[in-house]
Amino acid sequence: MPIYAYRCSQCGHEQDVLRKISDPLLKTCPACGQDTYEKQVTAAGFRLKGSGWYETDFRGGSKSAPKPAEASGGAPASPTPASSGTPPASTPS
Repeated sequence: MPIYAYRCSQCGHEQDVLRKISDPLLKTCPACGQDTYEKQVTAAGFRLKGSGWYETDFRGGSKSAPKPAEASGGAPASPTPASSGTPPASTPS
């Protein structure tokens, strides 16, 4: 069940209420008894992290995420040695 934030516009009483989606809206303020109790618009209480369709498919524009070297403003922290394509020779023991 979702939690809704309510606020009375008359006395300023605020309360978070656990209600079913199908329940009717509350109208009467429990503090002052006036019919000025209103449901507030609140931000979602979670954030999707990591990579996924929401991060990659619906990102605005054609901008890509900055690379680690670009983000730090310098060269990569641990450069990788260039590979010659042949494995190192093993020495006999």
